[in-house]
Amino acid sequence: MKYCSHCSNEVTLRIPEGDTLPRYVCLHCQLIHYQNPKMVVGCIPEWEDRILLCRRAIEPHRGKWTLPAGFMENNETLPQGAARETLEEANARVEILDLYAAYSLPHISQVYLLFRAKLLDLDFSPGIESLEVKLFEERDIPWNEIAFQVIRTSLERFLLERRTGAPVFHTGKIDRSPI
Repeated sequence: MKYCSHCSNEVTLRIPEGDTLPRYVCLHCQLIHYQNPKMVVGCIPEWEDRILLCRRAIEPHRGKWTLPAGFMENNETLPQGAARETLEEANARVEILDLYAAYSLPHISQVYLLFRAKLLDLDFSPGIESLEVKLFEERDIPWNEIAFQVIRTSLERFLLERRTGAPVFHTGKIDRSPI
């Protein structure tokens, strides 16, 4: 960051009085510019025993498969964001159920929040960010083509718990992705 978004003057990186971390501070108006993690929200859409996945049409990992998820927008709730992302990426309508997972990805300053969801119908198609959308039975999930470690981890855990009983909420940290 070089310039203040409030007054357009130069900023400097320093620890403001009463703080413990370096922040960009405007040299002119003294505004402190806080930078916080991005919130990514999405869902695991189910229809019977199948899960809806999207093949990405954008980078990073264009052509790989993922769950419908994306950055939250201002003025929306977590469930609204998950439903909006599913509609945008898969033209699919879902009923958002319970929060399933919250993962910190500190290496890219993101927090992933994934809900369980039920597809309301089979009327889905690729959105602008997807090349293809498809329902997969567990045995057919293209594990070697999953775009992000956080999605792989969430899906693996979800499917294991679904086979052995009711899925339960998880929280954790995903380090740099080996995918």
